[in-house]
Amino acid sequence: MELSNNTLGDWLEHWATATPEHECIVYSDRNLRFTWSVFNDRVDNMAKGLLSIGVTKGAHVGIWAQNVPDWLTFLYACAKIGAVAVTVNTNYKEHELAFIIENSDMHTLCITDGVSGSDYVSMVYSLFPDLKTTQRGQLKSNRFPQLKNVVYIGQEKHRGMYNTPELLLLGSNQNDEEFLNIKQSVDCQDVVNMQYTSGTTGFPKGVMLSHHNIANNGYLTGEHMKFTQADKLCICVPMFHCFGVVLAAMNCLTHGCTHVMVERFDPLITLASIHKERCTAVYGVPTMFIAELNHPMFDMFDMSSLRTGIMAGALCPIELMRSVCDRMFMTITSVYGLTETSPGMTQTRFDDSFEVRCTTVGSNYEFTEVAVIDPVTGAICPDGVQGEMCCRGYNVMKGYYKNPQATAEVIDKNGFLHSGDLGVKDPDGNFRITGRIKDMIIRGGENISPREIEEFLYKMPGIKDVQIVAMASPRYGEDVAAFVIPHANTDITSEDVRDYCKDKIARYKIPRYVFSVNDYPLTGSGKIQKFKLREMAIELCKAQGIEIV
Repeated sequence: MELSNNTLGDWLEHWATATPEHECIVYSDRNLRFTWSVFNDRVDNMAKGLLSIGVTKGAHVGIWAQNVPDWLTFLYACAKIGAVAVTVNTNYKEHELAFIIENSDMHTLCITDGVSGSDYVSMVYSLFPDLKTTQRGQLKSNRFPQLKNVVYIGQEKHRGMYNTPELLLLGSNQNDEEFLNIKQSVDCQDVVNMQYTSGTTGFPKGVMLSHHNIANNGYLTGEHMKFTQADKLCICVPMFHCFGVVLAAMNCLTHGCTHVMVERFDPLITLASIHKERCTAVYGVPTMFIAELNHPMFDMFDMSSLRTGIMAGALCPIELMRSVCDRMFMTITSVYGLTETSPGMTQTRFDDSFEVRCTTVGSNYEFTEVAVIDPVTGAICPDGVQGEMCCRGYNVMKGYYKNPQATAEVIDKNGFLHSGDLGVKDPDGNFRITGRIKDMIIRGGENISPREIEEFLYKMPGIKDVQIVAMASPRYGEDVAAFVIPHANTDITSEDVRDYCKDKIARYKIPRYVFSVNDYPLTGSGKIQKFKLREMAIELCKAQGIEIV
């Protein structure tokens, strides 16, 4: 294995030349198919279309959409002209979108209609009321001075917005000279993707990832599962996460295999796509595999074409792994890492024993040094001794956007990125995750910052203080629990909190469990003991007859 210095555009053009008629992208539910050659031509026209509306090298282009057919078109169009694709979580509400646009200095925002409960077009018009009366490309906003364009991903026309057919037409009529010059200036170390991740405190930070980061991480991930050009990967995980855009799409890009896309995870569409296209691999978080296995029509579909895949994003129960292996004919691997590591640090291999694949997160990626470091002394721990999972190598992010202080807090002077997770290494070189130093909640693969929800709920009338903690969940791995101290003579119910959050923050961040208390357990120095709150949450659920799901 070797690391490549190819840009994403280089990889795309390689397959468009080497295997032009091989299928690149398939949407089985609508029989939409692109060969590598046709898709590359579409990307070129989109890239030139972006140039024509003022997107230049280094500009930030937001993609706010589920796995729609042109999601990857916009990603690779940005990559070819040196722009940065800023992936936006599809669950975000208006104030979360506003934060991303402002913090990322976004130049162009690409959107769809939205998802259930979230009308993206209405939210954009709410943020930019002048958009309906402003000439396209001439948007001016005091709060968002960098934003110039809004693009609707689809055929429909909305006032003040471009749409994708218009951009493709603009691109097809553009002279190639500017495009070719800017494409040749793109380097593999340039930032190509910025993803916002919740950290231990405050609001999400923009993780800057280069072509070199994500292409090589995707390549090595595929190598660990013995991917070849003949493979067909069913991609039902969201593209706005590293799981989708790196472990899935970059794997396909670097191996020349076929992306079988599912726009929005639906177990029936996923099963039907695997069956119809004879997919050889599928990814998912545990809840996705549970939904597929338990679907009443599961036995109607032939899963025998499957051979491998990834289960990640949350704790993978052994019995579920066994069921997937037995009923879906898959040798499942798991990946451990975080957005800041592009994302893979460790992975179990296709050839590993079932026990290793079930009980560990595997060994370090090639060209990546993973160490368990004592969080107090900074020394590397011997095998079997718990410490913080850290790594250094090609996969470490370029840094947090406009936040050198936060970057310095996670990447030490020796170049090790600190994960905040606790783990141990066994004598065979495999790692196990044993806990978490930081408070971040991981719900079904979604990273949730307790501080972000706390700051939001502090604004709720009647709440004097609030603490957010993780609640163990059989379904999601972890879920959100809120401990609130109400003002005097005020009652706060679970329904009150959830109603206040509804349509204001993403649904997955809304506390499922809400407990009113008079005070919090404190250390001798006055610090809140969140681990005791987590214990209290379980006891209060039992005492109040609340089902933990």
